[in-house]
Amino acid sequence: MTENRTDRPVLVTGGCGFIGCNLADRLAARGNAVIVLDNLTRAGVRENAQWLKARHGERIDIVTADIRDSISVIGAVREASAVIHLAAQVAVTDSIADPVADFEVNARGTVNVLEAVRLHNPTAPVLFASTNKVYGRLIDDAQIARADQRYQPVSSELADGITENAPLDFYSPYGCSKGTADQYVRDYSRVFDLQTVVMRMSCIYGPRQFGTEDQGWIAHFLLSALRGDSLTIYGDGYQVRDALHVSDAADAWLAALDHIGSVRGRVFNLGGGPSNSVSLLELIALLRELTGRDVAHSFADWRPGDQPWYVTDTSALFNALGWRPKIPLREGLISLHEWLASRFGESGKREAFA
Repeated sequence: MTENRTDRPVLVTGGCGFIGCNLADRLAARGNAVIVLDNLTRAGVRENAQWLKARHGERIDIVTADIRDSISVIGAVREASAVIHLAAQVAVTDSIADPVADFEVNARGTVNVLEAVRLHNPTAPVLFASTNKVYGRLIDDAQIARADQRYQPVSSELADGITENAPLDFYSPYGCSKGTADQYVRDYSRVFDLQTVVMRMSCIYGPRQFGTEDQGWIAHFLLSALRGDSLTIYGDGYQVRDALHVSDAADAWLAALDHIGSVRGRVFNLGGGPSNSVSLLELIALLRELTGRDVAHSFADWRPGDQPWYVTDTSALFNALGWRPKIPLREGLISLHEWLASRFGESGKREAFA
């Protein structure tokens, strides 16, 4: 049995972005009314908005507003049964170029959301999209070793991935702003008794992701392969991430929302885990197999805060909600390839990869 379900809409900030529109779609498909609050400034979001309206009509109410505008946030929060807060500035490079704007969106915007809930709708759960970047670089060069086409940690204690007990170490303005928001969300549960959950996400990928060099790297790599564009790898390519398909991510978010009473105040790492980990060079090899094309690439210096290795330990989510990833990386890449190929008019060779 689920908890806290009402006829009032669920508010999804940033709901026309990649993860947001997938979550809004899932909510509407199961019968929830949804308010999507988005400033509609990023590439692809207007197309995602049209897609949501075409699929769900009046069940989706799209409000064009910015989370930096506290009045607009209050208006949306007042009506909501729950708030899923995804709106953010998402690129490390943009945060370095304009740290103040990054802070205003990620840190101040999140406080605007929390204050709107605290003052005007304190029973509404708040689920927040954080990031593994709150852990900083995480491990030093001496703590990793190369194995074939990837880095791996020297210590066997990290074999299952990074737990929520890893110390925070914000690195880059983006890491600082998201980490600040992360801690505000957690603290509003402790101090003001709000029903909050923090999801520290690793690499999420899947349909409706318009990948760029700065965000959504798996989609960016695949789209570059389809277009025949050359990739730039920052670092040496042996760095490792775990990848989670967006449908699996949505399962985790909805499970936390539906059982907020048992997970309120918690922080979870959300990712694909060791079985879905991949290095940049390994992904290029997979994409070459998937598309039947060479993937041209060059190398550039590491960027501030880049992690040589990050893999999520998902045991906390499993123990709390029975959640675990279901879609293996190869299968998930096929679904992303099919969507990108249909969206951008490119053909691929699915049969060679299946």
